[in-house]
Amino acid sequence: MAAIADGFVGARRQGRALPGFPGDIPDDLVTAYRVQDMAIARWPDRVVGWKVGFIAPERRDVSGDERLLGPIFARQLQMTTGSQSVFEVFGGGFGAVEAEYVLRVDEDVPGDKTEWTPEEAAAVLSTLFVGMEVASSPLATINQLGPRVVVSDFGNNNGLVMGAEIPAWTERSDASLTCTTWIDGRQVGQGGATTLPGGLRAAFAFALARSARRGRPLKAGDLIATGNATGIHDILPGQQARIDFDGHGSIECLATAAAPKDEGDWRA
Repeated sequence: MAAIADGFVGARRQGRALPGFPGDIPDDLVTAYRVQDMAIARWPDRVVGWKVGFIAPERRDVSGDERLLGPIFARQLQMTTGSQSVFEVFGGGFGAVEAEYVLRVDEDVPGDKTEWTPEEAAAVLSTLFVGMEVASSPLATINQLGPRVVVSDFGNNNGLVMGAEIPAWTERSDASLTCTTWIDGRQVGQGGATTLPGGLRAAFAFALARSARRGRPLKAGDLIATGNATGIHDILPGQQARIDFDGHGSIECLATAAAPKDEGDWRA
């Protein structure tokens, strides 16, 4: 497991692609999360949130998990100011953007509560924002190889861009939250919160439960990117993404090739 974590962390720090999975693919998601925890410990930045990804029924394991988690790090979080943001994807690896509805947890949750219903999740004090996940990995085949591989490499996450707040989200229906994604001016996806199986509340409930079972219960300030709202849209360095959130502004970003990172420790 350590060799897998070292392989992904090394490639990410050097901004380079990997020719294949760096070892034997974990047998199950529990083992994959152990790899992820090792990689988090090796990455010189602090976790500020988690991305949620959906697992297709045919790709689930004995855990029964319908979703997966990956860390979002402080240096890879951007708040938009209305101007174009720049983000990195791995040249020769996998690169995509996803429209996201992002929840900020505004209170610590009980560390011993490991089962959550969507209704219980919605009762947790939280604030909703629009956002864009940078889904990128040094491994081009990460999504093809499946959830155990995705979990092993930070959930295929390489950043989060956040935009405007959506007020009083628990009073809104998921159907009222819609958005459209564009790459280089061409529409590539359309959807919204109803695209997420079970909606925002189900995604939030999973994040609360899985985080507690991992011994990482959510704390005030943690961010949860709830899942792709218009699909997963491939992007290459030099291409521009725009996501229009109906009634809640837009996010515009330019993809650049990942560059080597310095050898220092970036923890705040």
